[in-house]
This record gives sequence, C-alpha cells and structure tokens, in this order.
Amino acid sequence: MLHGARGIYLREILILRRKLIKTLLASAVSPALFLLAFGFGIGRGALVGGQDYLSFLLPGLLTMASMNQSYAIATEINISRFYFKVFEEYLLAPFGRWQIVLGEMVYGMTRGLIPVAIIALYSLLCGVHLHFGPAFFLALLLHLAIFSLLGILAAMIVRSHADQATVNAFLITPMMFLSGTFFPVDQMPLAIKAVASFFPLTYSTRLIRATLLQSGDSSVLLYLLLAAMVMSLFWLTRRVIERVEV
Repeated sequence: MLHGARGIYLREILILRRKLIKTLLASAVSPALFLLAFGFGIGRGALVGGQDYLSFLLPGLLTMASMNQSYAIATEINISRFYFKVFEEYLLAPFGRWQIVLGEMVYGMTRGLIPVAIIALYSLLCGVHLHFGPAFFLALLLHLAIFSLLGILAAMIVRSHADQATVNAFLITPMMFLSGTFFPVDQMPLAIKAVASFFPLTYSTRLIRATLLQSGDSSVLLYLLLAAMVMSLFWLTRRVIERVEV
C-alpha cells in the first residue's frame, strides 16, 4: 500500500547519504554561530523567565535549525522538477499523489533530526540539561512534519529558484527571528506579537522549549493545534500536487 511513499523516501535517503558530511557541517555551523553570538555574547549573564539565557536559547536553536533542514527539501524538489524531471516520474507512477506527499514529508522529517542531534551535543558541551522525553519527541515530530509539508508546498507553488528565494525571504527568515527562538515573544512590541501569532514556529518553539526545560506551557491544546496544522497542510499539499500537470 505504501510502496510509492517508501520508494520516494529511500531514493531521497540514498541521495542524502552521498552528501551527509556537507549536511552535517551545514547543520552544525549556523547554530554554533548563533550560540556564540547570542548565548556567549549578547545574552551572557541574562535571565529569561527566571532561567539563564543559554537554557532559553538552546531549544530555540533546535527548533530553528530543524525547521531549516526540514524546509530545505523545497530546493531539492525544485531541482528534481526543473532540471532532472524526477518529479514528473512520480506523477506518472501508479500510486496516489498522497504517497508523494508522505514520502517527501518523512524524508524532510528525517533531515530535520540531524540538527536536533547536534544541538543535543551542544547542550552537553554548554552544561545545559535538556529533557529529551516522550513529550518532546511528539512535539518534535509535529514540528518537523509542519515544515516538511511547507517545503513541499512551496516547491509546488513556485515557478523558479528566484521565486523560492522570495518565499524564503518573506516566510522563513521572519519566522527565524520573530517566533521566540532568540527572544521571548511576550516581550516584543504588540505589532510583532500579532505577526508572530501567524507563524507555526511560534507555537512549536513554545511547546518544544517547555518540554525540554520542563517548564512553561506544554498543554494538550498546543499539541492539538500543531496536529491540526499537519493535517491541514497535508491535505492542502496533496490537492496542489493533484493539480500539477505532467
């Protein structure tokens, strides 16, 4: 029943294996720079909600870096569409379009786990104790699914790499800085709070930080909200792919 999704996933994993070192380095460098600049620079000695800023920052770096890696499948799908025409083969294959969405989504989630492991290592090196329990992994899977689906959706909508860069500039970059990854949303101006309320990263960061630090808001409502986002994005992405002409 899932032969199509499994085949797509395995193909993407084989490609990832060939560039695994580059992916690991890319996943490690950016969070390290933010950690040095904010954690040991601007935020040194600062407190956020009664906790040191480094403890506040590391979960934000985890959600930001994993978002970037999961969403990065948009570029790979664009290349397979515009240059190698691999995506056209998927569309011609005898399986439902939902399997394309599922295979690419699980691949994006797999990519997103790479920076999670790296941030976990950084937390050990910094002496910050993070609680990697079942509640965290459930929140993480929902978080990764959301941004994998957003990556697929963006790749299906754009018509060129230039358009992809525009989407990143107006969607991903603002989310990185305005969703509570580096600074608490409740301390931002009202207009910024209003904008942040539309970003899924705001809610996944809040939930993941709460599960990692064992404090803050980790209510069932946040899990339900993220799950609703996943289902809505999955349905929307499937509908968009169904309208793609070969």
